[in-house]
Amino acid sequence: LYRHLCRSNPAPFAGLARFGQTTIISSSPERLVRTLGSQIDTRPIAGTRPRAGDSSSDQALSDELLAHPKEQAEHIMLIDLERNDLGRVSQPGSIQVNELMGLESYAHVHHIVSNIRGILVSGTTPGQIIRAVFPGGTITGCPKVRCMEIIAELEQTPRGAYTGSMGYLNNNGDMDLNILIRTLIQTPDSISLRAGAGIVADSDPVLELAETRAKARGLLIAIDSSRK
Repeated sequence: LYRHLCRSNPAPFAGLARFGQTTIISSSPERLVRTLGSQIDTRPIAGTRPRAGDSSSDQALSDELLAHPKEQAEHIMLIDLERNDLGRVSQPGSIQVNELMGLESYAHVHHIVSNIRGILVSGTTPGQIIRAVFPGGTITGCPKVRCMEIIAELEQTPRGAYTGSMGYLNNNGDMDLNILIRTLIQTPDSISLRAGAGIVADSDPVLELAETRAKARGLLIAIDSSRK
């Protein structure tokens, strides 16, 4: 199933993890946090459009995404949140946005992506880093804690691994963790998936539903292909 998912929805932060009889099968496009020595990065995704079948329509969709005032405002808000999160463990004045609102195109969606970087305070532990950034701001919204409370009230069921994180932690403290989106959860009896979209005051329900379906498409193709 993981091989099928990598073919139907290739992504830079894909991974596979087994815990007893439960398997997490991820094709995540999003990095939660990476540390290399004293450098720390986070790479938020905020802003999505489905891909189109022909090149001219596909280009129009990506251009519209990058120029859309709502998407720009939402993305900038989340950059500010991520800068604040990194600031909890970074040296004062070291935070910079070294990639701003670039386009990344995947098999089924276009995304707006930025990269925020800082220099860690000496002696910062992996646990302190994870506490500072988890869960990712693109998953919760802003303000983070209040948004998490609202999500819990509305959804009423635990998310499990979905929107959590998976990756590696070296014995020298370096780490690279994804956000568990575009992810399947397999047990002996079932395969489950979730997909979602960020909701703000001026969201269009029809567009948000289309975005959610586009995000799930590669996962559904992988499930179908694995059964043939």
